[in-house]
Amino acid sequence: MSKKKVLIVTQEMEPYTIAKDISTTVRALAPHLQKNQMEIRVLMPRYGTINERRHRLHEVVRLSGMNIIVDDNDFPLIIKVASLPDKGVRMQVYFLDNEDFFKRKFVHHDKDGKPFDDNADRTAFFCKGVIETVKKFGWPPDIIHCHGWMTSLIPFYLRTAYQTEPLFKDSKIVYSLYQSEAEEHIDPEFALKASINALAEEDLAPYMHEGKPDLHAGAIQFADAVIKGSVEINERNAALLAAAEIPVLDVQGEDAPAASVEFYKSLLEEEVAK
Repeated sequence: MSKKKVLIVTQEMEPYTIAKDISTTVRALAPHLQKNQMEIRVLMPRYGTINERRHRLHEVVRLSGMNIIVDDNDFPLIIKVASLPDKGVRMQVYFLDNEDFFKRKFVHHDKDGKPFDDNADRTAFFCKGVIETVKKFGWPPDIIHCHGWMTSLIPFYLRTAYQTEPLFKDSKIVYSLYQSEAEEHIDPEFALKASINALAEEDLAPYMHEGKPDLHAGAIQFADAVIKGSVEINERNAALLAAAEIPVLDVQGEDAPAASVEFYKSLLEEEVAK
């Protein structure tokens, strides 16, 4: 049997970003998948906080050179890669870079703790850039596992703007919901900025709640399954999980990698059974 392909898309990962629920979870999950005979690709933003020399990033010229349109503006996409060893397993981590969005020396907030005004643009750029990069790979993932609110548009894009793309036709999308006030990061014009490929603001209605952006809600609606990634979540996010009409896995910490593998298998077996 050929190895199952798992695409991990994350807004954070150790050792490239500081230790938080998302970064530590992804850091443990990725090598575990490889050790369990799964083929993986990890994609994340190349924040200005990441030291390229220390982590030995270098540009992948064959993947770079695309332009991603956000809010009617073109932004060049540069792809970089680093090799991350882990107990005999060597992982390739790909970084999406753009000087306008990721050059700054902070991740999602400025030096005063205020969310960046262009976080909506950065999210749309990153999510569309991920999909276009995987198309360049020519690598059809069996599982697409999205970690964090900055990846929340990927389920939507794949099920709408890219629904006829053969590379993703059999992909199962898993969204990990972590405790974060995603709406605090995103301006009210989110739906307009996130509209691509002839999509309209109305198409993004699932990402709005009571007139404000609700990224987790939209992601869950378009995903095939959801994982509760944080032990503690707020009332709104708990309600989203309780109302979800898709499989939900409640697992965190050291049990998460093994449980995720079994969760993937159940989703793929369910597809075969149809």
